[in-house]
Amino acid sequence: MERVFETTVREGVCRLRREGTRWLSTGYDGGESRGPTAYNVTVPEGWPETDLGEYVRERRDRAGFSEPGPTLLTGVEQQHAHRARLGPVETVVTAGVSNPATLPLVSEAASATANETAPSDGRPVGTVNVVVGTTRSLAPGALENLLTVAAEAKTATLLATTGFTGTTTDAVVVGCDPAGEEAAFSGSATAVGAATRACVRDALTASLDSRYAVGDVELPESVADAAYGVVTDERATVSRLD
Repeated sequence: MERVFETTVREGVCRLRREGTRWLSTGYDGGESRGPTAYNVTVPEGWPETDLGEYVRERRDRAGFSEPGPTLLTGVEQQHAHRARLGPVETVVTAGVSNPATLPLVSEAASATANETAPSDGRPVGTVNVVVGTTRSLAPGALENLLTVAAEAKTATLLATTGFTGTTTDAVVVGCDPAGEEAAFSGSATAVGAATRACVRDALTASLDSRYAVGDVELPESVADAAYGVVTDERATVSRLD
């Protein structure tokens, strides 16, 4: 099966390429854009950078990639990246959970510890990065909805495999081909949405297994066991609409 993305990895930078892609990113300098490339960049341990624009350009230049595009940053090595393809969709995922997040329905205040905050410099110590591409041309609103479908699949997979709902620095990029077959919707019951759910689940599971199953890095059993993390157990005030 023909791949959605042409992928090249050099110098810790993964370039995903497809001509004319319409992108939507929740990562650094995110939002909507159009172009041939998106990137997933591994940053070193103790990464001190604050000028992200300059840093991203320098990393692209070092890897020999001249084209700008949506960029995600991660502490996970690109050797743990996995791709999954089903129907009109392909995903590429890297996954690390050293900074897990949970959203308990019952208060877990007793488990709160001093390490349950993200690093103050905002560096992506354990990010789950998800890039989704489809050969379909998505109607207005459908690309945005595809992002929510991908995020839902990420959350469901992480909850089932790790017990966490996410990490403090997760990011998603979705892209579609404006020249492809038109698709008005991208929800879970559509061909695009269903394939996205399956691809995110399978690529994310494979990336987690690559990083943790071999035993080189231990998967934290709880937020308290992790280097960083967040438990959101504050309670909001809830009332009926007037």
